[in-house]
Amino acid sequence: MKLLSKIIALLFALLFAWAAFLQHNDPDPSLWYSFYGVAAIACLLFFFNRFQRILGILLGVVYLAGTLWIWPDNFEGVEIGNGDIENVERGREALGLLIAAVVMFFLAWQAKGKKS
Repeated sequence: MKLLSKIIALLFALLFAWAAFLQHNDPDPSLWYSFYGVAAIACLLFFFNRFQRILGILLGVVYLAGTLWIWPDNFEGVEIGNGDIENVERGREALGLLIAAVVMFFLAWQAKGKKS
């Protein structure tokens, strides 16, 4: 499971870095560069055995709180044309943060037995 966890962490590091890169057209790119960049760095820390369990828990809580904060009042999916563009965009952003939260909690769980 340790090798699989490292592979998952590396995969998500690449995915979060790619997600950060794609934010250059967003109205508030710096915010999303930060969110996804920190998630990518946390995944790399796990990959290189430098990840602390408390970091995963704290980041997971922050990302989960962000998910709840920006979740649209009326979730209309993630495809353009399926509803109000603002609701769709907020739904996408919330789901991105939810994915980051799940990954951070997973890494914290996997780091549980590691010596600091």
